[in-house]
Amino acid sequence: MTIHIVKLSVGSEDVEDIANWQARYLKTAPNPVHYTRMFPKRAEEVLRGGSIYWVVKGAIRVRQRIVDIRQEQDSEGRDMCALVFDPELVRTYAQAKRPFQGWRYLKPEDAPRDLKSGGGGTEHSAGPGHRAQECGCLVSLRVRLHWQRYGPHAGLRSGFRRPQPDRRG
Repeated sequence: MTIHIVKLSVGSEDVEDIANWQARYLKTAPNPVHYTRMFPKRAEEVLRGGSIYWVVKGAIRVRQRIVDIRQEQDSEGRDMCALVFDPELVRTYAQAKRPFQGWRYLKPEDAPRDLKSGGGGTEHSAGPGHRAQECGCLVSLRVRLHWQRYGPHAGLRSGFRRPQPDRRG
């Protein structure tokens, strides 16, 4: 079974920042590499066609195929994991993702679709909400509509209750 990795692209304002960072890296190496401290225990599954999904400004926006995972050492002799990527950046539909540290596994069924993928007639590019979905605005619209109905302190998930007025008096 294939598994993916999701990681925050810290400091990136947009996908172009990732492309620029990797273009500079490609001047000295054949493939972009990202170093992390933790070696994935499911490396074999990742190497069976897995990708890294980059989170930019609170949403997954782009992915790259992982072509190799190597154990290396940094300048101080500490073990590091080198994730080696295919240079091609594949844009995806925006999928909101909360902040987290390090990286996480991502099941294929939970991964966002590629923007250029054909969805058997269900592609959203022809619809009016395509740009909003691409930039992650639909999540913001849902939150705004929820706040208008229930107030800004109400939870978005079912099971949350609206705050009750203080009845002490």
